[in-house]
Amino acid sequence: MANKLIFELVSPSALLASEEVDMVVVPGSDGDIGVLSGHAPVLSSLRPGVVDIHDDGVVTKRLFVEGGFAEITYDRCTLLAAIAKDVAEISAEEASARLITALERVAAADDDNKDSAIREATVAEALTYALKSGSEESSA
Repeated sequence: MANKLIFELVSPSALLASEEVDMVVVPGSDGDIGVLSGHAPVLSSLRPGVVDIHDDGVVTKRLFVEGGFAEITYDRCTLLAAIAKDVAEISAEEASARLITALERVAAADDDNKDSAIREATVAEALTYALKSGSEESSA
């Protein structure tokens, strides 16, 4: 049996997850990072996207993070994220409404608010994609 990896997801107010897993796939700012026990040390910022937690050869949990940081060591993967949600708890209607609102904000934003509106639209697009890609995987 392969060595386990300790996965932790931390928000400013709480420890959201702490468990031993086989593998974690993290949405790094430069691309997805697959983390197994024995991984070389890495620090990375996170882009909005899904963290896939693998155990016994299958994805056991999918968590959406809006951004943050990852610290990867030989036997641990710690994510620091201000906002994280279980993908299973997010409805398609919620994601669609958030995307519509965000795109409207981008269209109406002045120069002072354009960057934050674009950031919100990027998060909303990633959330919509996460739900769509998750439903495609479960129907395959």
